[in-house]
Amino acid sequence: MNKREIEILDVKANIIEDNEKEAMRVRELLKYHQVFLVNLMASPGAGKTTTLVRTINALKDRYRVGVMEADVDSDVDAKTVAEAGAKVIQLHTGGACHMDAYMTYQGLEEMGVDDVDVVFLENVGNLVCPAEFDVGAAKRVAILSVPEGDDKPLKYPLMFTVSDLLMIGKVDVKPVFDFDEEACRKYVRELNPKIKVLPVSAKTGEGFDAWIDWLTEEIELFRKGTQARKEEAFYESY
Repeated sequence: MNKREIEILDVKANIIEDNEKEAMRVRELLKYHQVFLVNLMASPGAGKTTTLVRTINALKDRYRVGVMEADVDSDVDAKTVAEAGAKVIQLHTGGACHMDAYMTYQGLEEMGVDDVDVVFLENVGNLVCPAEFDVGAAKRVAILSVPEGDDKPLKYPLMFTVSDLLMIGKVDVKPVFDFDEEACRKYVRELNPKIKVLPVSAKTGEGFDAWIDWLTEEIELFRKGTQARKEEAFYESY
């Protein structure tokens, strides 16, 4: 008797492939408008919103800042960020534990990118799903707060593998918690030798100058690159 052959479809692979196509569309949109997008990822309560508020205050005299607040529900964070002076849109994911590239494209179109230079996507609080989906951002930034523990890179390796920069947040409370920063750095660098690691406190401002310096340098490199691309396209049209 011949065994009936069963067709196997790798649904996740198809989802990731479709997402990659959408991520390229996001990148093209952002390059055309010279908008620098940061995908900010962290656990709930790690300090994403507080970090954003201090970052907006440091950047807003130089750049027009936009924020896309992604959450399963509520607009609490969006209101907080808007008060800091950023252009804000609230994105409800309908129960999804992450943003994907298509959602990001929709958010950018709805918010509008003609009057912003830098956009932060505050992703859904989660160390797992957001790391799996490229949203087309210029840079991926993760926050790991001291109270979460120094072993999180061992438990959620993908987040630290795909991120360009890791902020070790809430360093002002290190005396209260058993957090081994050197061990954490070792775990992270074994996963991603190129990642930049910065200890910061959004509450006190410790380490924020280094974060803003890194961010500003990356924004300017991006703007120079997109401007050169525009000029090249202009001359090629003649």
